[in-house]
Amino acid sequence: MNAVTRELIDIFVHTRDRGDMEILFKEIFTPSEIDTLTLRWQLLKDLYEGKTQRKIAAEHKISLCKITRGSKLLKAKGSYLKRVLDDYYEAKEKV
Repeated sequence: MNAVTRELIDIFVHTRDRGDMEILFKEIFTPSEIDTLTLRWQLLKDLYEGKTQRKIAAEHKISLCKITRGSKLLKAKGSYLKRVLDDYYEAKEKV
């Protein structure tokens, strides 16, 4: 990653307040970019929950190609994304 990307990551890491993060998202990203990120997160959750790629594609009216990357990431050995989703769903169960 280049230096500017690392700077942006640092900004996100240091933004701990949810309201501040929402403002930051709205000021940095366009509504379309936020929609794209949101869809990507939803696809990952759907995959994690065991939905088939075809079902996800049909539900969200998108191509299978958009889903394949997430599927590969979740199946990869040592996937950080898988750990994030494990933690996310574990926390949801406790609520």
